[in-house]
Amino acid sequence: MSRLTNLTPAKIKKMNMKQLEKLAGEMRELIIQTVSENGGHLASNLGVVELAIALHRAFDSPRDKILWDVGHQCYAHKIITGRGGDFASLRKKDGLSGFPKPEESEHDAFTAGHSSSSISIAHGIATAQRLSGSENCTVCVVGDGAIAGGMAFEAINDCARCDERLIIVLNDNEMSIDRSVGALSRYLTGIRNGTAYFKFKDAVARTMERIPVVGGEIKKVSSDVKDRLRDMLLSDNFFQKMGLVYLGPADGHNIGRMTELFLRAKQLNRPVLIHVNTVKGKGYSFAENSPDTFHGLGQFNIATGTCERNSQDSYSVLMGTELASIAKKDKTVCAVSAAMVAATGLANMPKERLFDVGIAEEHAVSFSAGLAAAGMKPVCALYSTFLQRAYDQINQDVCLAGEHVVLCIDRAGIVGEDGETHQGLFDVGILTPLPNMVIYSPFDGEELKDCLRKAVYSHSGPVAVRYPRGAAVRREEDRRSAGDGYAFYRRGGSGKRLMVTYGRETGRCLKAAEILTGRGSGADVLSIIRIKPIPEETADIAARYGEVLFAEEGMERGGICEEFLAMLVKRGFKGNYMVAAVGDRFVKQATMCETLEQLGLDEMSLAGKFSEKTNET
Repeated sequence: MSRLTNLTPAKIKKMNMKQLEKLAGEMRELIIQTVSENGGHLASNLGVVELAIALHRAFDSPRDKILWDVGHQCYAHKIITGRGGDFASLRKKDGLSGFPKPEESEHDAFTAGHSSSSISIAHGIATAQRLSGSENCTVCVVGDGAIAGGMAFEAINDCARCDERLIIVLNDNEMSIDRSVGALSRYLTGIRNGTAYFKFKDAVARTMERIPVVGGEIKKVSSDVKDRLRDMLLSDNFFQKMGLVYLGPADGHNIGRMTELFLRAKQLNRPVLIHVNTVKGKGYSFAENSPDTFHGLGQFNIATGTCERNSQDSYSVLMGTELASIAKKDKTVCAVSAAMVAATGLANMPKERLFDVGIAEEHAVSFSAGLAAAGMKPVCALYSTFLQRAYDQINQDVCLAGEHVVLCIDRAGIVGEDGETHQGLFDVGILTPLPNMVIYSPFDGEELKDCLRKAVYSHSGPVAVRYPRGAAVRREEDRRSAGDGYAFYRRGGSGKRLMVTYGRETGRCLKAAEILTGRGSGADVLSIIRIKPIPEETADIAARYGEVLFAEEGMERGGICEEFLAMLVKRGFKGNYMVAAVGDRFVKQATMCETLEQLGLDEMSLAGKFSEKTNET
């Protein structure tokens, strides 16, 4: 695989088909090996290796701009564009990102991390190129799951009437993270499985090949006839009716055929959609058989396909198990997912009350509001990073309307190696200003189950329950005294030092308290479980201490720490108030431990806030 070290688009263009097919195999080996060690998105990247090769054969990156919707399938693109030698650093601190980043390479046309935005961005780039007199192309690769997102439809509606050199490559593998759902998915399956045109085409090709000497020329001349036949057979094609030139469907693992289609699209001075069919997980049997499991994962054993980390005790699974238990007894409880049923732990919900709406967070929230308005108890489970896509719907259709929708916010807080686009650091600042909203942020598994039941049965308006990625903390028997919406841990603070926090950061504060105890001092820990509205009693407790450290695994600006300080001020607090939170920045990829240390949210840093003060006095 040494030739992958310095691979470039120029070298790709000089290779023959046999060399390219061998190269595709080598790239898959490198991707599998690297992801097995670093974690990452596997199945999606294995499915687009030949597609990436064909794109770089036909187009001239970086003059021609290539965008990857979501961006999680850009590994082959990175290897082709000179980053093969650094590929072992994928998703590591200061290493290659798992997503496109222009600061990393001129071949990455735009930062990506969320779904369905690529056509809009590509349309903007293509328009700018036309206005500047450039004849270069703009290409975006969008999956069949992502193209069903509302933003993609908005972009198609706009760009199809324009004259830009915009090429949309529809990567159809019948999957998003879970299997693609909805009417558009069924429509694409119909195109994918249509056989009339392809049987005729193959028969014509075989006949022409049998004609001696001139067969090849006749076959070439007949391409226009075959194209007209295709247009006739696909006359009801949705994309054509929208105004796009439609080419395909084509085998997305046939480098030669795709290259032909891309070169043809380059000749057209108008938006083109090229439909290619790929197999998610191609070339690795475990990923092909379970593309959802191998979509995004941690370290795994290549030989057995087994992941090293067991997710059975994760917060996601715990939430889903508890919700399924509630739903079995209460027929009004239902669950809504935006293409992430398994990932958010909802797989055990009663099927008739489990609604996967596809990659459409806005629709998921408003759909949930409609369910609530009609007497159901909907639980809408979304990752924190994707929740922000539905902010207007949460504001208008849930909070303003006062509907009893439960938002289960998964992956809240720092997520580590996925980096800036996936950190769950903004949901608190987004939700706390909204009237009528109640927010829970439990620490351990028992608190999560308790908060979920309260969210379903103890409230009549909007409620959010946020929880982190990873294994759920188990409750200690003698660990705390509990109040309404908070837990208090005596750890030798003696009315002098108190750490206030919520959610997963509670565990690190408890460890910091142990460190302080070992140094001959100590600090009590106050964990806020209901972070909106903050229980008044928590401020009463904190106001009695001389030093208060608020530790928040979230943004300082707009965070709970600001509101808590205001509550202390109202009580005449005169002590020392310190904050450990994320400043005005995006948090880059690194391991959890590295990120926490960098942000000053690890136990040693938290303990140091007090120990420095102790040394001074």
